[in-house]
Amino acid sequence: MGFDTSDDAAVYRLSPELAMISTVDFITPPVDDPYWFGQIAAANSLSDIYAMGGKPLTALSLVMFPSTKLDMGILKEILRGGNEKVNEAGACMAGGHSVDDNEPKYGLAVTGVVHPERILKNIGAQKGDALVLTKPLGTGVLFNASRSGKLPYRELEAVLPLVAALNRQAIDTALNYEVHACTDITGFGIMGHTLEMAKGSGVQIDISYNTLPVYPNVFEMYRKGETTGSNKANKILARGFWESKKKMSDDEVELLFDPQTSGGLLLALPASRAEELMLDLAGAGVRTAACVGRVVANNRPFVRVV
Repeated sequence: MGFDTSDDAAVYRLSPELAMISTVDFITPPVDDPYWFGQIAAANSLSDIYAMGGKPLTALSLVMFPSTKLDMGILKEILRGGNEKVNEAGACMAGGHSVDDNEPKYGLAVTGVVHPERILKNIGAQKGDALVLTKPLGTGVLFNASRSGKLPYRELEAVLPLVAALNRQAIDTALNYEVHACTDITGFGIMGHTLEMAKGSGVQIDISYNTLPVYPNVFEMYRKGETTGSNKANKILARGFWESKKKMSDDEVELLFDPQTSGGLLLALPASRAEELMLDLAGAGVRTAACVGRVVANNRPFVRVV
């Protein structure tokens, strides 16, 4: 896997039985708390390994930090959060690299493994598939609203454990099923990443809007005028490839393009198995999973909101 599709990571075959997954991601602080910053950034980076159906093995820290402006204790907490999340994933923090920069940034370069015949791709969704999403939506606007003071930090803090949760349990459970396509929902929002799956698979996907799981306070923040720097760009990228059959308010439309940090997995599998998968996910601790759509037609790369 390389540049041919818009997949979540690169995959290099080492042998008939083993392939290596490589990915890299780093972000600016979504929250002021350095420990949560490290946790969320690490989970966000590790997610791409899970989205390919793989297991993370090693991680390298990528650190940009204004060492002359901020206390080094802040950096220690960022690294502590990231290292704990890597350990939780069963991987090893093997090193990293740091540079002095005006704005803190943190993330990981992660290496994982997968069987070459069991790679999950964001292409391959088939007519008749259901789409299961494993985490709620709305982190983009919530992070910005907290920074601007529209959302009290205590309200944001309540959802941080779920934001920072690994997609490990979700993928371990999903791999027991016939998953035709998989991706994680990140910067392009639910619309952008669903559209990538539709285009790559050559199918039309219907998103069932009322079933989308949403974090608390998201619609209220959009109604208060909060947004993100990516909503507009995400709308432009999707222009001409989606339509709505559902009457939506402006804030409801914005949710479709809200960029996620450490978002959930979007899994396409036979519709007859979707309910069973969600029950198994709940049993594994992934209690926010929801069936959010259907693949309804072949040969039409398009997304429709119903």
